Amino acid sequence: MSNTRVEDEAAIQAVLADSYRAWAAGDADGMVADYTTDATAILPGSLRDGREAIRQSMAQGFAGSLKGSSTQNKQLSIRFLGQDAAIVVSESAILFPGESEITDDRRKVNATWVFEKRDARWLIAAYHNSPVLASSER
Repeated sequence: MSNTRVEDEAAIQAVLADSYRAWAAGDADGMVADYTTDATAILPGSLRDGREAIRQSMAQGFAGSLKGSSTQNKQLSIRFLGQDAAIVVSESAILFPGESEITDDRRKVNATWVFEKRDARWLIAAYHNSPVLASSER
């Protein structure tokens, strides 16, 4: 891997780490700080079209059912598409207050993050997740 790709991968991982920290802090503004203005987030049953819609949704969650939660994340892969785009695949789960690990696979999701490099900065252009199926459902 070239030095540029090593640097790009580190920059993308830093964006993800910032996003995870913002979640743990219940900080909706921080959650979307590295999203493009035209970003999309697709979760089961919903489309959040634009950074502001994503921010509003996260703010509502952090004030309600997601209050005090954090996430557990595992990067499964990263691949670059040309010079200015990358796709990250991860497995994630929400940890609610008092939890330190996920014991129920039904609470895990596989996620796809689409990154775009704009003005020498890696930003999240799209996010999508889907529940991990139990082994008996695959």
